Amino acid sequence: MTGAPQQRSDALKNREAILQVAHDALAESPDASLNSIAKRAGVGPGTLYRHFPTREALLLEVYRHDIARLTGSVSELLAAHPPLEALRRWFTTLSAYVRIKHDLGEALHSAAAQEIISSSWPPVTAAVQQLLDACERAGDIRPGVDPVDVIMLLSCLWRTPDTPEGTAQADRLLDLAVTGLR
Repeated sequence: MTGAPQQRSDALKNREAILQVAHDALAESPDASLNSIAKRAGVGPGTLYRHFPTREALLLEVYRHDIARLTGSVSELLAAHPPLEALRRWFTTLSAYVRIKHDLGEALHSAAAQEIISSSWPPVTAAVQQLLDACERAGDIRPGVDPVDVIMLLSCLWRTPDTPEGTAQADRLLDLAVTGLR
């Protein structure tokens, strides 16, 4: 009986390792193979396939995991940084996640993918609202800024190339947007 909880703990550890390695591998190359991901995660292919029976299942779970981690990070960001800096950091991370999603192309256009992407909208909007509320309380932005408007405005960030020039452009665009929120 004592072996079951340990196996469950190991399974969760393996799953988390796979998700983190898959995130990193897909950021490097959207064509990363499942076998290379399993190897980098230190698990066998069978372990990966037990958790994620298809490439699409893994991609969707990486996306869901990234968004859950990001939306759950707001309180920590606000505790560590002034509100406006927390907002900037949060959107920079969101942009990196969405860039990865866009690079995966057709892999995220299935009905299952669209359901997961749609279900991420409410937590993302709530996280942005939390950041905007903190910025408003700090006097960094004007009152009543709509979180959906901010998401739409800042969607330009994930359309910049993943290059040093693109990063510089994203920083400039973020500066322009933040100025407009004041």
